[in-house]
Amino acid sequence: MPQDTLPRWQKVIGVVAVLFGLLTLFKSGGILFDMGGAKVAAGAYVPFVVQFNFVAGFFYILAGVGIWLGRRWACPLSGLIAASTLLVAAAFAFHVSQGGGFEVKTAGALAVRAGFWAVVAIVLRRTRR
Repeated sequence: MPQDTLPRWQKVIGVVAVLFGLLTLFKSGGILFDMGGAKVAAGAYVPFVVQFNFVAGFFYILAGVGIWLGRRWACPLSGLIAASTLLVAAAFAFHVSQGGGFEVKTAGALAVRAGFWAVVAIVLRRTRR
């Protein structure tokens, strides 16, 4: 679909996704690269979750640009982001069940991320029909 015919809500979702990706890169990158003492401030963070989030941030940006431009591949990419986030959430739950250290906010953040991308994928798929 040409960009000039995209509904406004789709452009808004694209911008939100890009901003979400930039924020994700900033926060997870700060922990990974210990910028400004972010590791200490993060508390009992789970390294594989932070690493996943950092990589996922690039895909959030890519998906957001695809959504903004009305690219068909943005829908399956959004679904893939949601599914992979759910897999990481399951691994996180296993980590917690085995007594691993964690921050409660991590569970909430994973739920928000998976929920956001699942809703985006569903809405994009329904509007493509």
